[in-house]
Amino acid sequence: MSHHYIQFKDVHFSYSRGPEVLCGIDFRITHGEHVALLGLNGSGKSTLLLQINGLLMPTRGEVVIGDIPVTKKTLRIVRQTVGMVFQNSDDMLFMPTIGEDVGFGPRNMGLPEEEVKRRVDGALDAVGLSGLGDRPAFSLSGGQRRAAAIASVLSMEPDILVLDEPSANLDARARRQLIEILKKFRHTILLATHDTDMALELCQRSLVIEAGKIIGDAPTMSLAVAPESPAVSLFRTSEAPVFNPATN
Repeated sequence: MSHHYIQFKDVHFSYSRGPEVLCGIDFRITHGEHVALLGLNGSGKSTLLLQINGLLMPTRGEVVIGDIPVTKKTLRIVRQTVGMVFQNSDDMLFMPTIGEDVGFGPRNMGLPEEEVKRRVDGALDAVGLSGLGDRPAFSLSGGQRRAAAIASVLSMEPDILVLDEPSANLDARARRQLIEILKKFRHTILLATHDTDMALELCQRSLVIEAGKIIGDAPTMSLAVAPESPAVSLFRTSEAPVFNPATN
């Protein structure tokens, strides 16, 4: 059994009695894949991500992590497997210091303090914040806070990393540091982003979502020849080379 894959099986979702936000989502992300989820605001990206660790549950269909269906009864093991980084890093940093933030999850698991310290030190080192564990989050730059939020997830040693717009509001230097951090993660990644250059650099495969439906599933470099879509058109403003099947 591998806990490193994500599978959506005909997933539908609506808020209360409103219209469907997700409309028959089907895909599978296998162990070790780094996949981008591309779509415009309101296309359903964040709603889709929240299904993965059970913060939202499908109104119809099924989400499976490894061999484990996401249900109310399986949330504990699913959330140990899936680490989620939200768009607003400050929502994830609420303790007096970032060291305590990063150690919050492992301590909640009841791990020995020696193991908590090992995980905190390792996670802070992985994101370039070694030695800053005693600093409060408000004293850090935006890029450092984003890195601290990722460290708070890495300390749980997840098999799958899910990120919602991880490069939003970062300057060029912080964005580059973030990309280098994510390159080191060897397990499965799904990241929702408008940052096409980040998608091209980190993700060999991309899913395109529009109006709650997956309208594209292809190698990231080939999306310029996908069906016309506002989401796909994001790539046409990128400086990355465009894949052309007639010449490649």
